[in-house]
Amino acid sequence: MPAPRDIAKHWFAARGWKPFAFQKAVWAAVKRGESGLLHASTGAGKTYALWFAALQHLAPPPAPAVAPATKRKPPMAPLTVLWITPMRALAADTLRALQRPIDDLNIPWSLGLRTGDTGSSERARQGRRLPSTLVTTPESLTLLLTRENAATELASVRLVVVDEWHELLGNKRGVQLQLALARLRSWQPGLMVWGISATLGNQLQAQQVLLPAGDGISVQGEKAKTLLVDTLLPETIERFPWAGHMGLRMLKQVAAQIEACNSCLVFTNTRAQAEVWYQALLEARPDWAGLIALHHSSLARETRDWVEQALKEGQLRAVVCTSSLDLGVDFLPVERVLQIGSAKGVARLMQRAGRSGHAPGRPSRVTLVPTHSLELVEAAAAQAAVAARHIEAREPPHKPLDVLVQHLVSMALGGGFEPPALLDEVRSTWAYRDLSDEEWTWALAFVRHGGHSLTAYPDYQRVAPDAEGRWRVPDARLARRHRMSIGTIVSDASLQLKFWSKGGGGRTLGNVEEGFIARLRPGDGFLFAGRLLELVRVENMTAYVKRSTARKAAVPRWNGGRMPLSSELADAVVAQLDAAARGEYQSPALQAVRPLLELQGQWSALPTSHTLLAETLKSREGWHLFLYPFAGRQVHLGLASLLAWRLSQSKPLSFSIAVNDYGLELLSATAVDWPQALASDWLSPDNLLHDVLASLNAGELALRRFREIARISGLVFGGYPGAQKSTRQVQASSGLFFEVFKQYDAGNLLLGQAQEEVLRQELDVQHLEHTLQRLQQRRLDIHSIKRATPLAFPLMVERFRESLSSEKLADRIQRMVNDLEQAAGPEEGA
Repeated sequence: MPAPRDIAKHWFAARGWKPFAFQKAVWAAVKRGESGLLHASTGAGKTYALWFAALQHLAPPPAPAVAPATKRKPPMAPLTVLWITPMRALAADTLRALQRPIDDLNIPWSLGLRTGDTGSSERARQGRRLPSTLVTTPESLTLLLTRENAATELASVRLVVVDEWHELLGNKRGVQLQLALARLRSWQPGLMVWGISATLGNQLQAQQVLLPAGDGISVQGEKAKTLLVDTLLPETIERFPWAGHMGLRMLKQVAAQIEACNSCLVFTNTRAQAEVWYQALLEARPDWAGLIALHHSSLARETRDWVEQALKEGQLRAVVCTSSLDLGVDFLPVERVLQIGSAKGVARLMQRAGRSGHAPGRPSRVTLVPTHSLELVEAAAAQAAVAARHIEAREPPHKPLDVLVQHLVSMALGGGFEPPALLDEVRSTWAYRDLSDEEWTWALAFVRHGGHSLTAYPDYQRVAPDAEGRWRVPDARLARRHRMSIGTIVSDASLQLKFWSKGGGGRTLGNVEEGFIARLRPGDGFLFAGRLLELVRVENMTAYVKRSTARKAAVPRWNGGRMPLSSELADAVVAQLDAAARGEYQSPALQAVRPLLELQGQWSALPTSHTLLAETLKSREGWHLFLYPFAGRQVHLGLASLLAWRLSQSKPLSFSIAVNDYGLELLSATAVDWPQALASDWLSPDNLLHDVLASLNAGELALRRFREIARISGLVFGGYPGAQKSTRQVQASSGLFFEVFKQYDAGNLLLGQAQEEVLRQELDVQHLEHTLQRLQQRRLDIHSIKRATPLAFPLMVERFRESLSSEKLADRIQRMVNDLEQAAGPEEGA
């Protein structure tokens, strides 16, 4: 048996491993009681860097290998380590990884898992005694903090490890975790907190958010992991591409790549695309039944668990998946990754690539599969950006008051709080470091009686001071409601999907968004979990289905399918176009798309980093402007609305708008002198905030943001199990609150938060301002075109997608492509 503090050396040596310098640095830092951020490449050994630090310096010494029969097992240590993960799949995988050294070294430490998937019996067992190490999520940690004896149960925690910190850094779940960590620090001043990350573009800020006291250290991994990025080139290149394809024309080539390796992951950007690709692969290769699988977050937990375990054991040739397998799940058999369509971001692509070769020293390989020709340019750009490690920054939210309100009620449940002490605790977090006294007073009033307009309603009198001045939740019913609402910092309403059974109790398949099911009638077919299903009935937030024999079926379209192109990847795309404008086509992907780019140059010009390309066109529809800032879909939406509004101030005009990640289209039925308009100050960043709010239906956008805020802050309750409210009911309730606050409580800070989130998240005004400043530094390159160019064509398709009704979109597009191909003439070498 190794000496108590040599267990890492012993365990590593038994496997023929040697600890890396960064792992030793973490072990030494934890021995000194320090906190920090560990940034190292995927598969480099980050998990064991923190885990063996805990085992060597916080765990009891290993127990004897064989205890005498007359002796009892050594008592398990109290809860000492909290391991926070952002995803349930990652939590289960982490637990398995942590268990191995415990078993091998016979360390008297118990491990447990606490997520939304944890069963009632395990929850009850943890209610009696928490394990020595608990792997959990931010929501489940907050739920633990709402227990009356939380201060006693969690006061023994000495180390918190936040895995995949970059995934939490930029959203409200990360803020929820910041507040939870502040509470733990108040109980354990010497608490060590460590973040683990592999893809961060703003490491210093990420460390400051996690460790706001500034007492942490930064540990960097050995070296950047070798990432091999290549592109699967299509057999033919269309010169007039358009977005929206599933990419199935690449099916034959993708199947050949899958067959050429023992195990791979096929990543898609949406669950709908994953469903379609899984079904298409099975139809193309029926002999792969049982050898390929489907994985996304809407599938039942049992299905996801089976897929993950089978993949680990090397039983599967391929898994078609979404971001549900993005994060640090350890699948050693996976040799390579295929990415269907653009990953839209450098960090996302690197994260997915890291699912292959997930071991120290092994390279990771990702093959990009373009779904249309312009994605070949993105592929070349992504390869260059990955090589240069141009990783996106994750911007943390600032002072979301809905999360603060939820936290106040949670802390009132968890033993109660005294406002002055809790205020100091809240202000110790990065998110609320500049919380004003007025905002704090408003938040206390809001949880005590609902603010100015809800004082008369008992349901909003959630917290009140007791006789000793300690604020608590006095009503057991409101306490139950709040605990059920802690996980609302996330998602859209969904329905449970079950097989129909006359006796009830049909098998659960997973969850699907309510908005999709609402568009179906009983008897309609759809594709889910790789099966053709038929809707039978909807009852109590459950959609009952049976197997269908229909040949065609709808595919659920979950929200979030249009991820915007990141700034870093957009800049990399422009750099590739710069090279093409100089006649340099160095990468295979750029060489393949050369005919398209040369046609763009012949009919107009290529965008560059020094020019702002604008194309004007007069057609039967009216006067078109195509503009190519390459700033991403969200910024282009704000920019298009801003331009349209500013132009309409000089004379009455109405516009149709279309945007994609590369540019925008404005179409007016009235004549517009586009060169004169662009030569004026329409692109000025002056008075930006006023003009953006005036150019859009800001009230409707704010209402949409307010729906989420209302759920998080506890204004709207989603219902009890078996009696959940529908999305329409939740929307109606939040809309009512929105209007009441506007009329009778205009100073309600949640209204201001809704507008701020619109500007920051929906429109990305800060990025829009930066884009306008950049555009003013570029030379305007205006071209009057006779027909839609390869870059303009996809923008026209985006507009048709929203407006066509009697004519099928595909028919209209094909007719346009035929006309344009005739105008372009035969392609050389085709």
